Amino acid sequence: MKKALITSVTGQDGSFLAELLLQKGYEVHGLIRRASTFNTGRLEHLYTDPHQGQVRLLLHYGDLSDAGGLRRLLDQVQPDEVYNLAAQSHVRVSFDQAEFTADVVGLGTLRILEALRNAEEGLGKQIRFYQAGSSEMFGATAPPQNETTPFYPRSPYAASKVAAHWYAVNYREAYGLFIANGILFNHESERRGETFVTRNFTRGLTRIYLGLQDKLYLGNLEARRDWGHAADYVRAMWLMLQQEHPDDYVVATGESHSVKEFLEQAAALLGLDCEKVVELDPRYLRPTEVDFLQGDATKAREKLGWKPEISFEELVKRMVEHDLELARRDKMLVQAGHRASSMETAHA
Repeated sequence: MKKALITSVTGQDGSFLAELLLQKGYEVHGLIRRASTFNTGRLEHLYTDPHQGQVRLLLHYGDLSDAGGLRRLLDQVQPDEVYNLAAQSHVRVSFDQAEFTADVVGLGTLRILEALRNAEEGLGKQIRFYQAGSSEMFGATAPPQNETTPFYPRSPYAASKVAAHWYAVNYREAYGLFIANGILFNHESERRGETFVTRNFTRGLTRIYLGLQDKLYLGNLEARRDWGHAADYVRAMWLMLQQEHPDDYVVATGESHSVKEFLEQAAALLGLDCEKVVELDPRYLRPTEVDFLQGDATKAREKLGWKPEISFEELVKRMVEHDLELARRDKMLVQAGHRASSMETAHA
C-alpha cells in the first residue's frame, strides 16, 4: 500500500486529493493546523472511526513554520509521495499579511524541502514531492501562459509562490530529488472557502434569492480568469508524481471568463438581475490587479494524458446548487427564530 502525506488536507484541494488517493488504495496522512474549533468538515465523508475498522486516513497536527516537526513527521510516516498544498492562499489578504504569507508560502516550502532531503538520506528511499504553484505567479504577463512564460507576480502571495517554485526547482537540480511543480490556474468547487470570490458569488446570490440578504458587494468585475473544477486538478497532481521523471506543468482549461461572466452565469441560474443586487465596494480591490489569466496546458495534455472533465457551466451550476441548499437551511433557522450573526454574513 502506497503512503501519501498531504499538507493542508482540510482545504478544498486537500479533501479532493485525499478522496482520490483513498480510491486508489493509498494510506493517506494529512497535516492539519491545530484550531480551537473543528476544521475537518471537508473530510467528514472520508473519516473512519479507528475503533470500527482499518483506518487509511490519518491526521497529524503540524505547521510549515515548524521545521523540526516536519522532519519528525516524515520519519514517522515514511511516505512515498508528499503533496505540499499548504499556504495562506487568499490573494487580497496577502497584502494585509505580507510577512506571514511569505513565511508560510515561501519559507514554509523551503522548510519542507529541507526536511524531505534529510528524510530521504535517513530512510534510504525516494519520496516524490508535489509543489502547488499558482497562475497568480504569471501576474501581469500576457496570456496564454505556459511553462515557459516569465513570472511577473502582482501580490505578496504570488511573489511567495514564485520563491517556492524556484526553491523546488533548485532542490530538484541540486540534490536529484523527484519534485514536480504544478502551476494550477483557478480551480473552484462547492468546497471552496466562502471568502473566496466565486463562493462569495454563489453564497451571496442564493441568500439574496431566498430573501436572506439584499445586496452582494464585490470588487473588480472585469478581471479574467481560467476557471476549472478542483476535482479535475487534483487528478493532474497525482499524475505528475506517477511519471518516470519529474517536471513542471501548467494545469488549466484553456478558457477565460471575466469575473462578471461568472457572476452573471450564477445569477441566471437563479433568475436574478445582477444590476439590481450587486454593488462595487472599493475595499475588495487589490492594490495591484491581475487582469488576464488563461493557461496553455498542452504539455499536461500530451505528457500526462490529462484533460478537464467538468465544464465552466457545470462548475457554476454545482456551486449554485450546493449553496442554494445551504441557504435553504439558513432560512429554516431564521424562520425558527434563530438569527445569524453579522460576522457570519459579512462576506456573503
